Amino acid sequence: MNVNDITGKILSSAYKVHTALGPGLLESSYQACLKYELAKEGLLVELEKALPLVYEEVKLDCGYRIDMLVENQVIVELKTVEQFTDVHLAQVLTYLKLSNKKIGLLLSFNTKSFKNGIKRVVL
Repeated sequence: MNVNDITGKILSSAYKVHTALGPGLLESSYQACLKYELAKEGLLVELEKALPLVYEEVKLDCGYRIDMLVENQVIVELKTVEQFTDVHLAQVLTYLKLSNKKIGLLLSFNTKSFKNGIKRVVL
């Protein structure tokens, strides 16, 4: 499956979750529901995937965790904020660099209109 098909399914599922639940819940609630929807679509989803930092020849466990890795291709970082900041974008870019992935989705479920809570990040 190509990355555009994957991101399309992620966004469609995220819209469905946001429509059903609305804003105001904990991030973990949206994460569980989105994982459920993506699994129904037949996608492989890994939650809270550990991401080591490699410095020179040493692999360091610094506590980085990707919210969701879908089909081992797309990083999905979930937020419950009204608007994204530079720190949120930097987080996704860091995860993309450390994991050697190319596409990330930054999704915030704490928006009245979900379209305002979507940012596609390409490395």
